Formats: sequence, C-alpha cells, structure tokens
Amino acid sequence: MLTQPATAETAADLKGQCGACHALEKPATPTLDRLWARKGPDLWYAGDKFNRDWLVQWLQAPTTIRPGGVLWFNHAKPGEPRDTIDTAAVPKHMAVSAAAAGGFADALMALKSNGLMPAEPFKAEGQNLMMGAMAFNKLRGCTACHQDKPGNGGLSGPQLYDAGKRLQANFVLAYTQDPQKFDRYVWMPRLTLSAQDLQRITAYINTLGKEAQ
Repeated sequence: MLTQPATAETAADLKGQCGACHALEKPATPTLDRLWARKGPDLWYAGDKFNRDWLVQWLQAPTTIRPGGVLWFNHAKPGEPRDTIDTAAVPKHMAVSAAAAGGFADALMALKSNGLMPAEPFKAEGQNLMMGAMAFNKLRGCTACHQDKPGNGGLSGPQLYDAGKRLQANFVLAYTQDPQKFDRYVWMPRLTLSAQDLQRITAYINTLGKEAQ
C-alpha cells in the first residue's frame, strides 16, 4: 500500500501524543542517561523500520513487542532456576481509533533515517532459510535476547515472531549489521557477520509471522 503524505496537523498530533515517550527526531547528543530514561523506543527512523499495514493494525490493538519492557532489567524479578520478568509491571501501549491509526502511520512512515539503510540491500531470492534459522537459533546467539516463536528465546529484546509483517527487511539487515549506528549505547552486540550470514538471518526473520497468513 502506498504511503499517503502526512499532514502538518497529523504530524503535530503524533508529536503531542507520542513525543513524550518516543524520540521522533534523531537525538543531537545520544547519552547513556538518555537511554536509561527513555520510556519507549526511538521512532525517528520509523519510516525505514516498519511496514505501514502492520502499523495501522497494531496502533488500533497493540500487542506486546518487548516482553521485558523498554528496559528489561527494570522489570526483572528474582526466581529459580533463573530470574523472570514481572510482565504485569510492563506498561501497556495505548490504542487509537482506525482514523487516527491511519494518520499516525502516514506520519511515522515519513520519518526516515537518512543514510542508515544498507548499501547492499536485502536480496530475497535464493536465500537458504534453513541456514538462516540455524544461525538465529544456534550459531549467532540471537535467541539469548529474542524469540522467533512464543516461548522460544530470551525476553530482553523485542520478540521477532511477527517480524516479517512488522519490519522492513532492509532495516533488519542494517540494524543487525550495526545496532549502534541507530542507537549508540544500545546493548545489542555488533557481531562480525559475513554478508552471506546477514542475508540469511534477514531472510529467516523476514518469514516470521507470515506463516499464518
């Protein structure tokens, strides 16, 4: 679906309703203090990150993306044999009307990262999904923080079992390649991945959530 130009009024509404929790402009001076204080993920590159159709649906009926919240350690509680997440303490996202969701989606899709997308874009054709799944689940440690299916993986990062519907493949590739280009102090590690590894992992993530369609 083509993105409609966001009106100035819609952009102002987005800032008024979302700007308290989300950065809608690239921070001039990223700091650790800012990372610890933020209430929601940055959205200044939302137009390169999300798929519009998913945004429209999710804004009307939000589901949990980050099972541990924006800062998972704020919601960790001691447990045996390991600590767990106090899911009841994780804030819920507000829902908006269908009309508002469409306007907000258009405004979000207008927010671009300006130069952070990969020079070598994702190529869907010919990718080995089995190797991508193996890299995600066994070889590269992705499941330490992320889930590719409910109950399989960690809770400190966003779940990815609907990532194929939620995220643009080029964003997945770019963020996996260098998370700190988007978020200087984020704890996701920058792994040494070959171009082939990046393509395969992106291809696998790009299938997640599409199986149910």
